[in-house]
Amino acid sequence: MTVDTVYLNGNLITLDPDVPAASAVAIRAGRFVAVGADADVRALAGPDTEVVDLAGATVVPGFNDSHCHIEFAGQDELVIDLSGVRTVAEALAAIREFVAGRAGGEWVTGSGWHPPAQLVEARYLTRADLDDAAPHNPVFLPTVGHVAMTNSSGLERAGIDDSTPDPSGGTIDRDAAGRATGVLYENAIDLVTAVKPGWTIEELEVQFAAGLARANSFGITSVLQPWLDPRGIQALQRLWLDRRLTARVGAMWKPDPSVSLDEWRRTVEASGVSSWFGNEWLKLVGIKIFLDGGMTLRTALMHDEYPGDGHDHGMATMSPEHLTGLVVIAHELGWRLGVHCVGDRAVDHVLDAFEAANRVGPIADRRFALIHGSLARREQLERARALGVRLELQPAFLWGKAATIEKALGTATASRAIPMRSALDVLGIDSVSMGTDFPVNDLNPFLGLQLAVTRKDLRGVAYGPGEAVTREEALRSYTASGAFATRDETVKGTITPGKLADFAVLSADYLRTAEEHIKDIEVIRTVVDGRVVFEK
Repeated sequence: MTVDTVYLNGNLITLDPDVPAASAVAIRAGRFVAVGADADVRALAGPDTEVVDLAGATVVPGFNDSHCHIEFAGQDELVIDLSGVRTVAEALAAIREFVAGRAGGEWVTGSGWHPPAQLVEARYLTRADLDDAAPHNPVFLPTVGHVAMTNSSGLERAGIDDSTPDPSGGTIDRDAAGRATGVLYENAIDLVTAVKPGWTIEELEVQFAAGLARANSFGITSVLQPWLDPRGIQALQRLWLDRRLTARVGAMWKPDPSVSLDEWRRTVEASGVSSWFGNEWLKLVGIKIFLDGGMTLRTALMHDEYPGDGHDHGMATMSPEHLTGLVVIAHELGWRLGVHCVGDRAVDHVLDAFEAANRVGPIADRRFALIHGSLARREQLERARALGVRLELQPAFLWGKAATIEKALGTATASRAIPMRSALDVLGIDSVSMGTDFPVNDLNPFLGLQLAVTRKDLRGVAYGPGEAVTREEALRSYTASGAFATRDETVKGTITPGKLADFAVLSADYLRTAEEHIKDIEVIRTVVDGRVVFEK
């Protein structure tokens, strides 16, 4: 057998229980064909085989980010970069600089950011702020998917005035005089996005290509891409057809959940497809639904009241009955469901809906998912296990946002956030996968690995150390476990003969680096399908 490439003299963390460690691999036609000792693998090399000396470098399976809006990483030239601003003044200066090069009347959009956790003032920008910075352009500043800001021009174009009622599942923020402030929560954001021009398919192609290239620089070889409309799916399909995908993509569709159940059934049925349509490069893996908000925003739907407000339990985007109807219909039509649920009450509503779907037909093999499940309790994880439901969580939320979560929810609740140890113990490693929710959190997987292992935020404060996991568990959750979400566990996720040759070469030994420096590990080469897609 002639092989295309051999990698020798490495420190391979294979995550394959049959061969947990090795020093060499051989690759042919995009797959591993041998994993083992240098001498055995070297013997497979022919005259045309590329031989790579790893010089002792550590190799891990390619990272699989199980919740990532990767197109945002390719929007640098198209949006106002607010990721690094630390004050309201800096944010407004960035907006002024950006709009100076735009025609009057043209919409301007901001990058993903998080004002309450990011700005010294810990507040959102108001229409008054934005009117001063951009008097001649409608402005749209999304944050983490649950809150957005706009100016007077944006409100006017959306038809929002002081008398506009809050939409179902959303809130138009108002000041003491009842005037709309320009801050919009949950479904109220749709009033603006409905009139704001979206990205073209061509623009989305550029964004996805650039975003995946950036993901490759972190050793990411697969992403589970939630919340895609048909244009986003078409853009990814074009990249696939042109052989320009540099990472594998599991795509989740976002039909409009606010419609009647009859319209929902017609929409889903008219698509003509269902989950698992595609191949190892691009696959439709489910439908995504939003149910509640987030921890830092005090919009996660909770059983207990938020501290300081005896009536505030967070926000739901729809009734439990409507959610159940959406889930059951999609299940009947062959779809996997992943539902955004952060608060513990939201988790219960989602599990109720999944149980209703399970009564129609078993859901275990569909691999339904609690997306985030950040405040899920152990008894809820037990319910999930009984249904064969997965948990897709993001320890990266704890890095720069733990203090904000603590302020919003209290120390005890913040300490049980992102219950990874509990989830692994109850659900098992194959049913718990890690990701970033980029751009909400940093795309760097090593930051997530460090947080899973230490539970310490950027100040060194530990939140719920009892929920920490081992290094190998964290690595497996970021690689092999993600493959289960897309039914790809037999073809990727470990360095095993016969599996896809997706892996990352690291600057340091992940298992031996001091835990506080795991985040500083860099990727020096990323390989997808046996082909180098990134090299430092």
